[in-house]
Amino acid sequence: MKNILVIAMLITSFVTAAAMAADSPPLSPELQKLDIFVGHWEFHGQTLATAFGKPGTWTWKEDCRWSDDRVFLLCSFANVWAGESVNSLVVDTYNNKDHGYWHYELFADSQTGSKPFISKMTVDGNTWTEYGQDENNGKKISERITYRYTSSTEVEVEILVSRDGTHWIAVDRGHGVKQH
Repeated sequence: MKNILVIAMLITSFVTAAAMAADSPPLSPELQKLDIFVGHWEFHGQTLATAFGKPGTWTWKEDCRWSDDRVFLLCSFANVWAGESVNSLVVDTYNNKDHGYWHYELFADSQTGSKPFISKMTVDGNTWTEYGQDENNGKKISERITYRYTSSTEVEVEILVSRDGTHWIAVDRGHGVKQH
């Protein structure tokens, strides 16, 4: 009798999961491009010796999933930058009104804790690029973060900065691998 109950519970679980998946709205063609990032990722990289910072290493642990309405890609980050813990929440989406991708990042416990990073984002084939503004020693700088997917489970990341929007300097480089 116990075996029958266990089998019945398993069947009910699968049917419920299938019904929930069927109720989920499909991703728009634009949002399908963001789907590659769903899952758990681990990044390792280096901060380069530049006028913008000291050399060091960093690690990102990132978990991404779709919101229930499948309009927002939600990612939580647990990062370590040169020994400093930086936790953030990222929301990426596509805006039908301006036909653009947007990246919003909120920080919990870093130097920039009260200031979110908001960035227009392009998605072109296997390359995502975020364009934003930041500050370095009280001066505004432009920032460009580029992700180049070499496969569905690996990505190269590079962060560049510019004081004038024309001359760009690489400040960080790394590699991410999808864990599951």
